Amino acid sequence: MHNLEQTVIKPDFRKQSAALVKTHFPLYRSEVKRVQAGSKITEKKALATDALALVLAGGRGSRLKDLTAWRAKPAVPFGGKLRIIDFPLSNCLNSGLRHIGILTQYKAHSLIGHVQKGWSFLHREMGEYVELLPAQQRNGSGWYSGTANAVYQNIDIIRAHNPQYVLILAGDHVYKMDYMPMLNQHLNNGADLTIGSIEVAIEKANAFGVLGVDNDNKISHFDEKPENPRQSPNNPNVALASMGIYVFKTDFLIQQLIMDANDESSTHDFGFDIIPKLIGRHRVFAHPFTSGGENNNAYWRDVGTVDSYWEANMELIGVTPELNLYDKDWPIFTHQEQAPPAKFIHNDQDRCGMAVNSMVAGGCIVSGAKIINSLLSSHVCVHDHSIVEDSVLLPDVLVGKNCRLTRVVIDKGVEIADGTVIGEDPILDAERFYVSPGGVVLVTADMLTG
Repeated sequence: MHNLEQTVIKPDFRKQSAALVKTHFPLYRSEVKRVQAGSKITEKKALATDALALVLAGGRGSRLKDLTAWRAKPAVPFGGKLRIIDFPLSNCLNSGLRHIGILTQYKAHSLIGHVQKGWSFLHREMGEYVELLPAQQRNGSGWYSGTANAVYQNIDIIRAHNPQYVLILAGDHVYKMDYMPMLNQHLNNGADLTIGSIEVAIEKANAFGVLGVDNDNKISHFDEKPENPRQSPNNPNVALASMGIYVFKTDFLIQQLIMDANDESSTHDFGFDIIPKLIGRHRVFAHPFTSGGENNNAYWRDVGTVDSYWEANMELIGVTPELNLYDKDWPIFTHQEQAPPAKFIHNDQDRCGMAVNSMVAGGCIVSGAKIINSLLSSHVCVHDHSIVEDSVLLPDVLVGKNCRLTRVVIDKGVEIADGTVIGEDPILDAERFYVSPGGVVLVTADMLTG
């Protein structure tokens, strides 16, 4: 039988190989340098593979009032065609993280449906996944009773995935952030816990966990929602606030969760219970969030109130918004509905379909109406002689003829009858709708039919 191996490999193969290496050593050395230069990319991929991201998406978000009456806060529509949950999930993908779990609980039907339709493109066979982890009483007889308890009840799933690090994310904030610098800082510091932090105005800091740090960003103090927030040493007008983003060593996290679960006095919350006990006893660091995109803007919004939700949406229609949804290098992924382009019809003297300083999503029809400084989500229809100004209309809203809407947020699927005026008389508006401290009027279907 013919021996193919002997034919191909000659007896002096080793000598020839040694000669080739010697002759081409300069090329070999330059190739080594090139590989070493790219080692940071390799390390990034390895670190991403060793991390599991858990998105806490079970909260009600009661400060958004009736916007969360029938949906979880992370499922609230935002920016015309997105949902709030799309931001932390997109950050994960853009950061190279492909192991993601979403912890759901409160009225999660629309959230689960959105994730199933919009986030099923990852390849499980290649080790990529977005898992939905609804409250199942996996560990105990109760539902999730706090942020720490939500993670505790999924300890068996964390152990099954066996990551070295767990990245815990809030599912209800709007921002763009590369998580890899935070993971790298956590690794380089040999930290037990790293907390994402951002400067906020001192008058708003009592809504957050407030940090005190030394020159190395090691956390020396942590106060959850304090009445008198600690000022930043560099600027008395701001405080260093927790973003609700944490990186833990997995073994350390599990140990702390078990200890907290056995503490009958605990509320089982990361901010109120677990983190304060770690300060001064373990290596806990802050990661300053300073860059949020191509313009190096640290954009992060806690859209937890009707006013902040309206403001964040309205910021998008600016000429150069801090949150750039047109950024091709950091796309925000979502479920893409099959919608035709927006249409503007009629050009009569007293009936012209037009939009100025506005964003109008696909499927919208502006029929002889004026849209000014507003954001229209998918499949909104505004009829003849109506004026929509400084407003946010969520998907499937129908505005009849001769309406005037000013500084309003109209919930999904609401039908506004002909001749309706909202946003001009706060006393009259308050009799039927919710009027925010900032004067924004929230309108839902239940308010119109109740």
